[in-house]
Amino acid sequence: MADKPKPAAKQASPLKDAYLILYNFASAVTWSVVLGRTLAVLYLRGPAAVYAVVGEWTKWTQTAAVVEILHSLLGVVRAPVSTTIMQVFSRLLLVWPVVNTWPFLALSPFYSSMLIAWSVTEVVRYSYFALSLAGALPSFLTWLRYSMFYILYPMGITSECMLVYAATGPAAEMSSLAPWALYAVLAIYLPGSYILFTHMMKQRSKVLRSSKAKKGDKAQ
Repeated sequence: MADKPKPAAKQASPLKDAYLILYNFASAVTWSVVLGRTLAVLYLRGPAAVYAVVGEWTKWTQTAAVVEILHSLLGVVRAPVSTTIMQVFSRLLLVWPVVNTWPFLALSPFYSSMLIAWSVTEVVRYSYFALSLAGALPSFLTWLRYSMFYILYPMGITSECMLVYAATGPAAEMSSLAPWALYAVLAIYLPGSYILFTHMMKQRSKVLRSSKAKKGDKAQ
């Protein structure tokens, strides 16, 4: 019996690639602004001044990431919908219901450490995707993308949890149920963090193994 013909490889859409390169490049730039301003203010004025300088920019930069849920839902990218929703909405919780409602919470050093973890992660992530789509990805950026999360995820998650916990005090002044809603969020963080962290570990293993295999093929 003759072999069945293999289905033709799905052709990449130049228009989609161009859009994603532009989106990822613009996102890398906006998060670079968050990182640069946060580090500069920390050095010059300390953590208490970070929110006044960076808070509004960070809030809208993170809000713009809602479009990534649409990217995942519509199949524009291959990112899992569940982990995308989890990451985007956990951050929106911080920048809107928590910090935007009680800006004095951002005077804490945990706000600054959260922004550093977020912005370093996103500058590397968006740069990785933009350069990968453009066919100009350096190997060191692949390593950074799939290795730095070992430090940045615990740093970011710890900072987020501390800010949510700090919000339970002022939340109690608004309603007796409000702090319990925040405690529920903290209870969700443990399994949610585990899902995100193990997802990145699996991705790291797969991507770095593939990268080594490609280097071996070139060496032969």
